[in-house]
Amino acid sequence: MAELSHRALRELIEGFKPPGGEAAKTGADEYFTEMISAGAFVSGGPFEAWYADGGPCPEKLVYQIVGADEAVLLQAVTLLDRYECLGIDINMGCSAPAITRTGAGVRWMADIDRAGALIRQIRPRTHRRLSVKLRTGLENDFEYLVNFCRRLEEEGVELITLHPRTAKEKFKRRARWDYVSALRKELRIPLAGNGDIASAEEMLRRSGECDAVMIGRLAVRQPWVFAEAKKVSDTVFSVSLEETGLRFLELLSRYQPPEFHLSRARRFFSYFCDNLKWGTHVKNLLNRETDLVGIERAWNGYFSERGEEDPLQL
Repeated sequence: MAELSHRALRELIEGFKPPGGEAAKTGADEYFTEMISAGAFVSGGPFEAWYADGGPCPEKLVYQIVGADEAVLLQAVTLLDRYECLGIDINMGCSAPAITRTGAGVRWMADIDRAGALIRQIRPRTHRRLSVKLRTGLENDFEYLVNFCRRLEEEGVELITLHPRTAKEKFKRRARWDYVSALRKELRIPLAGNGDIASAEEMLRRSGECDAVMIGRLAVRQPWVFAEAKKVSDTVFSVSLEETGLRFLELLSRYQPPEFHLSRARRFFSYFCDNLKWGTHVKNLLNRETDLVGIERAWNGYFSERGEEDPLQL
């Protein structure tokens, strides 16, 4: 979710109201930030204030940090603990080569004792909820996964999120949701499941297999998904794709620095355009633009020619 789960997207999601519901029930129950580099945050990088922006609802925000150096991670946790938030999450699941080459992300899962020792040191540094996000591991070994999670639990982790694929699998196969339900039975702490959620209905169905469901790509493709899941009447949930895209661009310009505008817009529309009949064509049009003004013009142009569309059922 790099370049995606920033304040602009959170603001967009919070803006959708569930039909028949209450304003207090808008949005997701929790939001995880983009991965914050522990090293960059500790050194005071020029953009770290944007990563640490907790709006619009810091009480629901979880700061997600990534790093390979224990001492630097401890410093980052100490600094983030001063911000208003719900929790702090240690990413031990990212399998992006740029992350794993440094020894961070899922590479932590190579050594149970080292990972456990890290959590033991971190636990006293924060009074926030401490969580960890994992994959099934470097290899497909459920027994090792259980032992790894139990060690984290013993050292003070209060929530684990499992993306049930190995480090090498990326999106090459379906997520092993049977691992989620099986692991839930082995732990005393809550377990959240993540992976291949395609609709609000599936999110609600999967919630019966664990304590919570984390979604990523679907929240970008359908930022109204949480409002849809929380609706309390039979009212048909309808959205304007054109207005949603324009709203995102306005929020992006307001809550992200100019240096981030183009990359964040392209990342958002690479998923959001999947709702359109001619989505690939629109992505190509938007990717040719070099600023938000051009992207907005191209977006408006598509709907001027074709009119509003209903989101495609993927």
